[in-house]
Amino acid sequence: MKNNLRGDTESWVEKVHDTQAKDEKNRKHQGDGHPDKSLPGKQHLDGN
Repeated sequence: MKNNLRGDTESWVEKVHDTQAKDEKNRKHQGDGHPDKSLPGKQHLDGN
């Protein structure tokens, strides 16, 4: 039973880290509340 709990804890921690990484990426992309710092959503090419 302890092995199962340790595995569950490790998978939970991995999920939390994944969620935090995605959150950080989204904050960077969305400008973290500062629209002038946000990354562009699309690149518009001339002539298309």
